[in-house]
Amino acid sequence: MADPTAPLGIEELHALVANGEIDTVVLAFPDMQGRLQGKRFAARHFLDEVVEHGTEACDYLLAVDTDMNTVDGFAMSSWENGYGDFALHADLTTLRRTPWNEGTALVVADLARAGGAPVAAAPRHILDRQLERLAAHGYTAHVGTELEFIVFRNTYEQAWDRNYHDLTPANRYNVDYSVLGTGRVEPLLRRIRNEMAAAGLTVESAKGECNPGQHEIVFRYDEARITCDQHAVYKTGAKEIAAQEGVALTFMAKFNEREGNSCHIHLSLRSTDEPGHSVMADGDGGMSPVMRHFLAGQLATLREFSLLYAPNINSYKRFQPGSFAPTAVAWGHDNRTCALRVVGHGHSMRFENRLPGGDVNPYLAVAAMVAAGIHGIDKGLELPEPCARNAYTADYDHVPTTLREAAGLWERSEVAAAAFGDDVVAHYRNMARVELEAFDAAVTDWELRRSFERL
Repeated sequence: MADPTAPLGIEELHALVANGEIDTVVLAFPDMQGRLQGKRFAARHFLDEVVEHGTEACDYLLAVDTDMNTVDGFAMSSWENGYGDFALHADLTTLRRTPWNEGTALVVADLARAGGAPVAAAPRHILDRQLERLAAHGYTAHVGTELEFIVFRNTYEQAWDRNYHDLTPANRYNVDYSVLGTGRVEPLLRRIRNEMAAAGLTVESAKGECNPGQHEIVFRYDEARITCDQHAVYKTGAKEIAAQEGVALTFMAKFNEREGNSCHIHLSLRSTDEPGHSVMADGDGGMSPVMRHFLAGQLATLREFSLLYAPNINSYKRFQPGSFAPTAVAWGHDNRTCALRVVGHGHSMRFENRLPGGDVNPYLAVAAMVAAGIHGIDKGLELPEPCARNAYTADYDHVPTTLREAAGLWERSEVAAAAFGDDVVAHYRNMARVELEAFDAAVTDWELRRSFERL
């Protein structure tokens, strides 16, 4: 009998459709925010037509704001050029069951223009370009993402109707590492773990976190693109499972004034000449020259690339002293006060980027980390001494404190232009502009409380 947790092959899908076990196939791609967008197909039509010919979707899906409003300033898609289509082509290596939706399989798509040219601003293509550059240096990237979320005893619809106020967290107090605390929501956590495993993800662990109702589920390290695809599947699936259970969970970077939701990203390099061989450690247990240059590139570009690590207004609310979210452009050995933390030894040596929050687009963040590392290797950048103390109070450059600051650094970055191209830089700078203009025009609850009566 075939392993139901293994990735699906196309012939197995034919058999599952023939016997009625699979009747629906979701074809989806990650958008600018890292969300899966696409279509649900009758499984037989997917096999007969879509596998070979693909399908179409409006190109505005990479040129809208978070609310799906059409906005101006995007060269690739606008009213002026008619909001045409791009093509979605299934990457059959990503085909998997989604057991939280009965009778359903899912496959991730790549985007192309008429004639077959890839869509430059598509996050998956942006990552692929950086991985190709890395392969030309003789390396592959292995990545792990650690996503935190907060669970509420309210449905998504109830949260909407309450304007996201007065929600009830699943835990009333800090349950960091608490077995009792995770037991309170184990039915939900167990279902997410098991159904992600049945979708082909390898689950490592679940644990409580600091903010009431906050938890984390961790999956096995894998090749960069595989990890990013799985990250997107997991975020979508976890929300769908939560909704089915009558609760809601959020991955937003900073839900309240307490601890935010992080997405620490671990990365290591392996040799293409010796598959599986890590190149991050030297023979004496220290960091190899390659790792030192690669890590130096992270430091050199951290501020300029922050837009891809922290892409939203809310992302920058995480960066508070003493919050376990970084404020200093610094690195250290197993030092959680630094933006970059080196962990492991020997084959497992790697570094952790602590800037991203739960709202990060993993494809863009990992692409930025790879591009930063290549910059460090190409320029032979030297790694400064590690921070062995509290980086919050030490004299280091500060990570950007607002989306506006990060967008300006990104727009002016010569490294970003060289690595990603002017079209990609302009596209994601415009994404930030759209969000900033929307936020600047909004009247917040904070303003109402401070001003309605007293001013």
